[in-house]
Amino acid sequence: MRRRQFITLFGRATLLWPLGVWAQQVNEVPRVGVIVQGDAHLVGLSGLRKGLAELGAAEGKQFNLAVRDTQGNLKAAEGAAAELERNGVAVIVSFGMSPILAVKRATTTVPMVYVGGTDPVAGGLANSVAKPGGRVTGVHHLQAELTGKRLELFRELVPALRRVAIFYNPSNPVAQSAMGLARDAAQIFGLDLVERQVTSPEEIRREAEGLSRLVVDGYYFISDATIIGQQHTITDAANRIRLPTMALELDIVRRGALAGYGLNYGELGRLAAKFVQRILAGDRPGDLPIEDISVPALGINLKTARAIGIEVPRDILVRADEVIE
Repeated sequence: MRRRQFITLFGRATLLWPLGVWAQQVNEVPRVGVIVQGDAHLVGLSGLRKGLAELGAAEGKQFNLAVRDTQGNLKAAEGAAAELERNGVAVIVSFGMSPILAVKRATTTVPMVYVGGTDPVAGGLANSVAKPGGRVTGVHHLQAELTGKRLELFRELVPALRRVAIFYNPSNPVAQSAMGLARDAAQIFGLDLVERQVTSPEEIRREAEGLSRLVVDGYYFISDATIIGQQHTITDAANRIRLPTMALELDIVRRGALAGYGLNYGELGRLAAKFVQRILAGDRPGDLPIEDISVPALGINLKTARAIGIEVPRDILVRADEVIE
């Protein structure tokens, strides 16, 4: 297994949280709310825990996590955020633009840490990256910007690729934007997109089970919280009918997708820990510059490739940052 080292923003220059700061809060044990959308973001949650531990925090002593998994349901995310604020959490961490916007709509004062692939300034979360100026700070990574590159890699990986299935939530502005980019890229690469609109986990499961009826050559994931919350369901259904999949990040590749191009949610969660640290220490999120991470990686799952009858071209393998055997 090979892996490019991510350029992280902890680095050796980042200091551990001073013991005195933690000690002052021992009696209170501040609560950190975390809103995730299914298994993909649970990897980010593990990374958050790891990052806080690296900064000297022991769960149950210096902080407690209040985790809510809303499975891609944005109304449920709003309800979870409102409940967490009522219960007095010190900060809410959320993965993805649509979920953090849901958190923002449902709350009034609680600080927020964003981890997502949509520009936080364009998305209305911050005045600028250098000085957000509001209740939100966090980690921004490339996501929608990689749409064209992912489709290009998908076509290289599966030369016979012509018709590509995509599920998306039409009520999600982030998904609408991602679909626009996907349509533009598909036209460039001579691909036909077979689009299915879904608005709930139940609809996703139904459409996933019907993939074989679409007569497609592959399935492509786009940036959509509703879809990401159910990506394992889609991947498992695709693998059962030997349908290649191209994912947004590497964690789902490790769990069965054929390929992915993007970042690692676990690493992103780890990087988000320092923002939680600073907010619990009394800093205002609006004063903490948002970090930009821009080192995507290519992952290939050879085990899946063999199972679905795909021969991965050698030039793809030599470019891969991680190969799952």
